Amino acid sequence: MKPIKLISGVMTVGFWTLASRVLGVVREVMILALIGPGPVMDAFVAAFRLPNMFRRFFAEGAFNAAFVPMFSKKYEGGEDPIGFARDALNGLALVLMILTGLALIFMPGLVWATAGGFAGDARFDLTVGFGRIVFPYILLISLAALFSGALNAAGHFAAAAAAPVFLNIFVCTAMAVGYWLGQEVIWWLIWTVPLAGVAQLALVWVAAERADIRLRPGRPRWTPDMKRLLMIAVPAALAGGVMQVNLLVGQQVASHFDKAVGWLYAADRLYQLPLGVVGIAVGIVLLPDLSRRLKAQDDSGARNAFSRAGELSLAITLPCAVALVAIPLPLVSVLFERGATTFADAQAMALAVAVYGLGLPAFVLQKVLQPLFFAREDTRSPFRYAVWAMVINAAIAIGLAPVIGWIAPAIATTVAGWTMVAQLALGARRMGDVARFDARFFSRLRRITLASALMGAALWGAQELMADLLRMPVVRYAMLALLIGIGIVAYAVAGQLVGAFSMAELRGIVRRRK
Repeated sequence: MKPIKLISGVMTVGFWTLASRVLGVVREVMILALIGPGPVMDAFVAAFRLPNMFRRFFAEGAFNAAFVPMFSKKYEGGEDPIGFARDALNGLALVLMILTGLALIFMPGLVWATAGGFAGDARFDLTVGFGRIVFPYILLISLAALFSGALNAAGHFAAAAAAPVFLNIFVCTAMAVGYWLGQEVIWWLIWTVPLAGVAQLALVWVAAERADIRLRPGRPRWTPDMKRLLMIAVPAALAGGVMQVNLLVGQQVASHFDKAVGWLYAADRLYQLPLGVVGIAVGIVLLPDLSRRLKAQDDSGARNAFSRAGELSLAITLPCAVALVAIPLPLVSVLFERGATTFADAQAMALAVAVYGLGLPAFVLQKVLQPLFFAREDTRSPFRYAVWAMVINAAIAIGLAPVIGWIAPAIATTVAGWTMVAQLALGARRMGDVARFDARFFSRLRRITLASALMGAALWGAQELMADLLRMPVVRYAMLALLIGIGIVAYAVAGQLVGAFSMAELRGIVRRRK
């Protein structure tokens, strides 16, 4: 994959991921307005997190970390990628059906283990009921992730990136219909989740058929490839499990504070917007690219792809992080403060957004660095690093909660994120020059940092001047759009002046894509 094709792939995945994350913010706006922070929203967040937690084991996380490099190398080497993918599909489906059945039976235990603070109040029974409805989503979305991984490895990014949009379209539509009919919106929301999973799986299955990746369900087979897949996936699953433990520790701590689960969830969704657009997009495209280059022994091309991916990631991520830290309250207030969500709720969410913003570059850099290990089928090293990050996360979240309260999990997440990046960077040094950013990367990084800082100063000053207008009921939407526009212009101008990027270079990329 040439560098321009790498950028093109990132742009394609980034576009659809942006659409999904923007609709995700719309979804949270509707949830906060129609349901609002409180017991019902806390129960929904805890229930919806259960299938998404296991999804990290069996879908985008552990399974694809093992499946995508193996499929990519078979695809590049002219072996039998379809037979391998078919066996993987059948094995994954069997495991997921067993997991889903057990989860439905033991749902009260799962809720107690993941949100112990709910025990003894109405939130516990609500979460159990919601969880039994949404948990089958894990089966559908994990199978969809396998098809998506195969499509990505074959260079077909659009359908796989577009699939998550379906969840948000279905959910937003269902909530609007429920509200229009005067019914309880939460039940429309809950029952739509598994329906959206069916739509996502159908989309990528059809796209795979059209890309000549024809997979059919059948009896699981134990083959040498499946044994190797399992050996690679288990450490990755453990690493993913460690990261999920971090989330669960945060949720456990937050569940002991009123409304805190909902506050942290809303803040998480806001910073996930740039993380999804940049970090996840780069990771999805970079992993199969590096796998193929290493198979072809193209070390210089691998280093160039790795460096350009890091450069592109930080060029978009750093200004976003600065904006989340500089103007969190206007962002949260205009987006979420309405209906059942008060100004006090907005202030709490804004604090969490600023803390997560400090960790955003780390979360994105993880997505850039991890493919270096996964492309070599090394999932053990990231697991070891994740264990250390988990220990630090738990110590900070649990240790600081009695002192500073519900915000401790957000601080712990950010510190653990930077710890993970430091370990990945140090661990990659043994791979040689392939895993080292080139001189152009560091030159651009200094300029991107300066341009982001100048943009942050412009945003902060504009926020102070527009403070009253940002609180007015109707005008505030236009004012937030203006504030964001000021930030974009300030970053573009500062970036041009300090040499962070070149408009001529961007125009050249667009022309070559055409």
